[in-house]
Amino acid sequence: MRKVLLDENLPRLLKRDLPGFEVRTVAEAGWAGTRNGQLLRLAATEFEVFVTADRTSPTSRR
Repeated sequence: MRKVLLDENLPRLLKRDLPGFEVRTVAEAGWAGTRNGQLLRLAATEFEVFVTADRTSPTSRR
């Protein structure tokens, strides 16, 4: 089963719209408030898909 991480800027209820996936939110993973670059590195260790609605590059917010 594919593991999906939802960013903090997305509604938690989106999890219901992804049947067949193991979906967790950033808060559920214990990473709330983590900056984007670090968050991407953490997500890559456990998740196959990271879903966000951010419009800026993760490396531009250091």
